[in-house]
Order: sequence, then structure tokens, then C-alpha cells
Amino acid sequence: MTGNHRGCGARRNGAPPGRPAADPSPLPAFPPFPSPTLPRPAPSPPAASTAPAPSPAPTATPTASPAPAPAPGFGAYLHYSPRGITDMAAFSRWLGGREVTVGHTYLPGDVWQNIEGAPAWLADWAAWYKAEPGRTLVLNVPMLERTEARVPDAMVARELRRGAAGVYDGHFERLARRLVGLGVKDAVLVVGWEMNGTTYTHRCGPDPRAWRTYWARIARVMNGVEGAGFRFDFTPTRGRDATPWTECYPGDDVVDIVGMDSYDQPYGTDFDRQISEPYGLQAQVDFAAKHGKAISYPEWGLFKNGDNAEYMRRMIRWMDAHPPLYQTISDYCPHGVWQCRMNQRATAVYRQAFKAGGGLPAEDAGEKEQAPMRDCRPVRLGGWLEERLGGRLCVRFNW
Repeated sequence: MTGNHRGCGARRNGAPPGRPAADPSPLPAFPPFPSPTLPRPAPSPPAASTAPAPSPAPTATPTASPAPAPAPGFGAYLHYSPRGITDMAAFSRWLGGREVTVGHTYLPGDVWQNIEGAPAWLADWAAWYKAEPGRTLVLNVPMLERTEARVPDAMVARELRRGAAGVYDGHFERLARRLVGLGVKDAVLVVGWEMNGTTYTHRCGPDPRAWRTYWARIARVMNGVEGAGFRFDFTPTRGRDATPWTECYPGDDVVDIVGMDSYDQPYGTDFDRQISEPYGLQAQVDFAAKHGKAISYPEWGLFKNGDNAEYMRRMIRWMDAHPPLYQTISDYCPHGVWQCRMNQRATAVYRQAFKAGGGLPAEDAGEKEQAPMRDCRPVRLGGWLEERLGGRLCVRFNW
């Protein structure tokens, strides 16, 4: 579920294990659609003499302490189905009883019926959300059907323009009614995620203007349904990718959160570069601050640099320094920790940092982050082959 990092690096193809399959179950039927005043002072008693009475000493008014900022929502993507819900309990036990406050799942993007919220398991996620106060449900919502069908750019552009013109409004109105009916009227909706890449049919590059208009239209249509108060998360993948993600931003009036999917890639890219690269982590934080938005990390984790404990440590420190509204690690191989036993060193860092009563361990001086490959010259192989290989190959030229 990530985009395509170009240059001397790599990308992650496809979706996590257990991608939502088509669900033929029909949708349920839905019905159509003074400031306080200060008290007056009490009258003064009569004076005993003509001498002026001494003024009473002023009484100090206690200053209320500012309310502490809420802790970031914490969770993990474990599975789209009800299995992901039961796994959250085991994940919490693995972390010594740490409360998991964010549930994260994805709508299938194969056909419109599923984007409208047809899958029966949405009710299970709604039940989890309503079981305890303070929980957040994060739902990724495709903008177009055939989400991963490698639809050509010309067809994508045509579909985006149809969406911008309102042709697909009904699908998103039905989704909103489904969610409101389930009692999750304030879910965080990650609409058209990783739009700056090339993986998804809902990519922005073929027509950024139409994409922006369509995304904004989806937000307005869904929050126009009675009872709805959804929060909309604009989430590109980290870095330049195929299209600068700032060109896709649909506007402050419809965006609530500026998210970022950020994996440890491309190969040999250290964390300092992930911060400072164009359209990277620092750019996200700065952009969100400029626009008055919260930030999030719906997808993050290990990848091309393997069991990289230093990446894990630095990413956790980054989120400590720049608290997101929520963060959910992608917990399946090769990205994860609890469900992926190949990442033992990084898992130890994550578990120590997030377990109940834990904290980030001191840096192990013997552990170094994967250094970037030097003397590396990227070889142009063409867009399709580079995408299949995960980026351009880097060939050493000093052998």
C-alpha cells in the first residue's frame, strides 16, 4: 500500500496479506436523506468616619493550567477483517496491556458496491469502536473501483473528471449513510491514499486538478449526510514519488489531517534523508503547521533496509517530537514487529518503547543505521520494469 520511490531505491508493491475480497452481501436500506456575566459587587457598609476606608487587598485569581495535549492515538494495522479486531487484544497483551485506541481497516476497491460499504465486517469494526470511549476508527476509502487494476493514465484522467463532475456522488453518500447507521459518524477516512504514486487507480498524476476537485467533493458529500462528522485524512506516501503531493492537496476547507505513509525505503536511505528529502517528513510537518492541520502516520514500518533497529528508534523519536493525531504501524512482513519474526532487533525497540510502562531505550552505540550505498549509479530501465523491480537498479562503478 505504498507508492513508488524513484531514484537509487525501491518501493513496496501491492497490498498487505489478507486484502479485502469482494463481498456480495447487499447494503441495508437507509431512509432518504449567551455569554455569562460577572456578578455585581456587594454594596459597601457605611463608613465609620470621614476618613477614606482602606482599599481591600486584591485577591489573586488562580490561573487555570492548560489542559495537557491528548496522547496520540495508538494502534496497528493487523488485518482488514474481524481477525484484525481479535488480534488487537493479543497485540495489547504482547505490549503488557498497553491500550490500543485506534482500529485501522480498508474498504475493498474492486467494485463500487464494496466502496459503498457493503462488507458485513464493517459492523464488527463499528462494534469495537463503540465498546469503549476514546477509540478511533480509521478507514481507508478508495476513490475509484478497480483500485489496483493498472488502469492506464488516460482512463484514470477520464474517471477523475467524471468524479469531479459529480457522477460518483451517490456511491459516497451511500457509504456515509452506512457508517452513520453503524454509529461511526466521526470515523477518520483516509480517502485516495498514496495518490502521489503510481500503484492505485485513484492516483493524482493523470489530472491533479480533477483529483483535487473530486476529493473535495467526496468530503462534502459524505459530511452532508445527516448526522455525519467524518474527519478526512489526506495521506500521500513520503517523498517526491511520481507527483509532488502538494499538487494534489484539495484545500483546507475539506482536509482535517495531513497524513503520510512512511516506510524505511529506498535501500540505503538513512533517516536523516527521510526527514530532509523533498516532500519528506519535515515537509509534512511544516505543511501541516502552515495549514493548521494535525498530522498522522496511517502506515509506517520497516522495509528495504531490513531489520533496522535504528530506523525504528528514530521514527519513534520523530513521532515523540512531532506528535501525530494517531499512528498505526503496518504489522505484517516485511514491515511489522508482532506478526513478523524476521525483525527481531527492531521489534525489541518497538516493544520497549510502546509497552505499558515502557519507554524508548537508550541508543545502542554498537548499532548503526544502514549507510547509503556509495559509488552507485542508477540505471534507467523504463517505467514498467522499474516499478516491477521496486525502483532503479544501482550499479557500482568503482569495481
